Amino acid sequence: MQKNWYIIYTKPGMEKKVATVLRKRKIESFVPVSSKKLSVFKRTKIQHQPLFDCYVFTRLIENETATVRSIDGIINFVYWKGKPARIPDDEVELIKEFTSDHEEIMVEKIRVNEMDHAKVIDGSDYSLSGNLLTVKSNIARVYLPSIGFSLVAKVEKHNRLHMEAPFGERGLLFQS
Repeated sequence: MQKNWYIIYTKPGMEKKVATVLRKRKIESFVPVSSKKLSVFKRTKIQHQPLFDCYVFTRLIENETATVRSIDGIINFVYWKGKPARIPDDEVELIKEFTSDHEEIMVEKIRVNEMDHAKVIDGSDYSLSGNLLTVKSNIARVYLPSIGFSLVAKVEKHNRLHMEAPFGERGLLFQS
């Protein structure tokens, strides 16, 4: 049987604890975090918070879902059409890549028509398939259509040149 990525809905503040328990049981899990710089008494402190409140991504076989539900702190799986929602492997890899490359990431809900077309700089419509990273001014945005969100982060000036290189196997669109 094939392993797929699913989203587990947890009690508030239990994301990291649930992921730790899953890893101890040899179940692959992932909690995307956003790091934020805070100034406290003239010192800079980095705080790591879960990117998606109450969500833990886990990779398992569908018949393992019953045993996972019994773990303390887990409420249920996120469902789509009566079944636990499957998340494509490439979207999970995209989240991992984006969170490792950027700080202070925000999550935004995607409007339905946002993934249909993008405007290319010459003004023509361009049809899209898959995930897209857009960089406009100093804002990087990547779309995650299977979960209905986009990730948004500021791009530092010294990182901007790095961002002009291809972004994995995904499309890259620059706008000024």
